[in-house]
Amino acid sequence: MTAQAGAGRVLVTGATGMLGHDLGPALRAAGWVVTGLGRGDLDVTDASQCVAAVDGHDLVINAAAYTSVDAAETDEAAAFAVNAVGAANVARACSRAGARLVHVSTDYVFDGTATEPYAVDHPVAPRSAYGRTKAAGEWAVQALCPESWVVRTAWLYGAGGPNFVSTMLRLADERETVSVVDDQVGQPTWTVDLAHLIVRLVAADAPYGIHHGTASGQTTWFGFARAIFELNGLDAERVLPTTTDAFPRPAPRPSWSVLSPGLVRDELTPIGRWDERLRSWHRPEGL
Repeated sequence: MTAQAGAGRVLVTGATGMLGHDLGPALRAAGWVVTGLGRGDLDVTDASQCVAAVDGHDLVINAAAYTSVDAAETDEAAAFAVNAVGAANVARACSRAGARLVHVSTDYVFDGTATEPYAVDHPVAPRSAYGRTKAAGEWAVQALCPESWVVRTAWLYGAGGPNFVSTMLRLADERETVSVVDDQVGQPTWTVDLAHLIVRLVAADAPYGIHHGTASGQTTWFGFARAIFELNGLDAERVLPTTTDAFPRPAPRPSWSVLSPGLVRDELTPIGRWDERLRSWHRPEGL
C-alpha cells in the first residue's frame, strides 16, 4: 500500500517534539490518518509497547529521540536506550506488522571535519556519544526493517520546541549584543519543510535507504543569527562573531554539517534555500 493508493494509517512517534509537532498537519494534509504518540504515551525502549503501538498502521515515522547532546556525554546508556534500542524496537515492530518506516537521524553521525557536502554513502564516524547512538540506530533500522527510509537532517528550528530562532529573539530582548560562533557551518532547516519533505519522500515511493533532508545553501550560526535579526527588524550589528573554542561544551560540535541532498535531488523537489525558507518563520508569541 503506497501513499498514491489513498494514503492510510500512520503512526508518529515523538509526536510532541519539535518535528513531531509539524509532521501531523503535513500528513493529514496528504490524506493520512494520523496517530501521534509522545514520550508519555509510548516508551520506545519497551519492545512490547512498540509492537502494540505499530499494529494496524501502514507507515511509522520514528521521530522519538534522545537529543540532549551534552547530557549524552555523561549518560550514553540513556541515549543508547532511546536512539539505538528504541529505534531497533520500532523497526522490528514495523517488520512484524508489515508497516514501512521513516527513521529520522542526524548529521552528528559524521565527524564534522569535511569541506564539501556529506554524501549519503559517506562513512559514518561520530565523535560524540549522541552521534554514536544515532549511528547505531541507523544500522538497526536498516538491518531490521528493509522497507525503511533513514532521513538525516541538521540545524532544525520550528514552533514545536526550543530552537535557535526563538533563542536569538529572546536574547535580543535581554542583551545589547549577542556573541555567536562563526566557525561551524550548516543548513538551518525549518521543521515544517522537513515534515513535508518526508511526506513527499513516501508519496514518491523513493528508494529505501538513507536520504538527506536539509534546506539548501549553507551558513554559520553567526550568519543564521544575523539573518534572524534582520528579518525581525533588529540591528544585525548587535550579533558578534566568536569561535567554538570560546564556548567549550561537553560534546564536540561538528565544524561542518552540510549534507548533500543525494537521492532527494533526483526523486523529488528538495527543500529551498535556508535563507528563503527562514522568511516563512513568524516570531512566536510571548517572546
